[in-house]
Amino acid sequence: MFDFFKKKPESAPAKTIAPAQEATVAEDSATQQTVIDTPQATKAVLGKTVFARTFGMLFSRNPKLDPELLDEVETALISADVGMVVTQEIMADLQRRFKAREFTDAAALMNALRASLLALLEPVSVPLRIPESSKPFVLLTVGVNGVGKTTTIGKLARRFQAEGHSLMLAAGDTFRAAAVEQLQIWGERNNVAVIAQGQDADPASVAFDALQAATARNFNILIADTAGRLHTQTHLMSELAKIKRVLGKIDASAPHEVLLVIDGTTGQNAVNQCRAFHDSVGVTGLVITKLDGTAKGGVVFALAREFKLPIRFIGLGEKPEDLRAFDPNAYVDALLPR
Repeated sequence: MFDFFKKKPESAPAKTIAPAQEATVAEDSATQQTVIDTPQATKAVLGKTVFARTFGMLFSRNPKLDPELLDEVETALISADVGMVVTQEIMADLQRRFKAREFTDAAALMNALRASLLALLEPVSVPLRIPESSKPFVLLTVGVNGVGKTTTIGKLARRFQAEGHSLMLAAGDTFRAAAVEQLQIWGERNNVAVIAQGQDADPASVAFDALQAATARNFNILIADTAGRLHTQTHLMSELAKIKRVLGKIDASAPHEVLLVIDGTTGQNAVNQCRAFHDSVGVTGLVITKLDGTAKGGVVFALAREFKLPIRFIGLGEKPEDLRAFDPNAYVDALLPR
């Protein structure tokens, strides 16, 4: 009945990659460094997005308050990946208020736009809390290939350590070449234990072994990696549901958080990804990565409006401290000029 608990003959036995015994002084001090989320740091990065640059140029020339300005705002929202549905809703409100002569100048229009965007994000600004009642707190990470999922796990490990939590990692991305090794390297850097088998091992088996080990060793948190998959691959998506069922055999409430990692440069395809993963495993939180560089920045609003799922973190760079707790005020302030 429970054949999915059994390891395949070709799978290597689960092994614990012990924390590095001799971390360098630099690594040790970095591990102990508290991650600081500041609006100024967020603005410095998000100010480079298409959203921020487009609106910065639009309002830097002191535009005239007229229907043409409304058209330019609409075009800017669409080009920044806010999406047609959200854009139409925002513009309908701005046009109504414009006709009612509620705006005295272009700055008043900008303030109204800022309020509309903030209203979309405030309901999904829900920080990730680790309750003492769930021990270990099981965090399952999912997402398509290339979104930065394994790297996000390493950054989360650093963050949780800085907050005083003990944790373990499960190397469940057994299909991608070197993915297990990549997570083991993150474990060594952060002095965190990693449960791993080998490449092509059964991911559900890895997750099962890891939760048993984390429970036995009284860890606060278990972060389980999973194989990246396209949201259109039905058979692979169903495997995520299998992992969730297996974890539930040990702890009926596990996983306590299903964290979907989304590439911020993906655009409106991120909405399709979120829908598919949410339908398969019941996503409980989002991480939006790669919001530096070529990201447009607007897809966050489309995700917030469509799914109303908590946005836990945003990724603003390669360094561990560049994974920031989501702050809607800082986000909107970084995108729109004052």
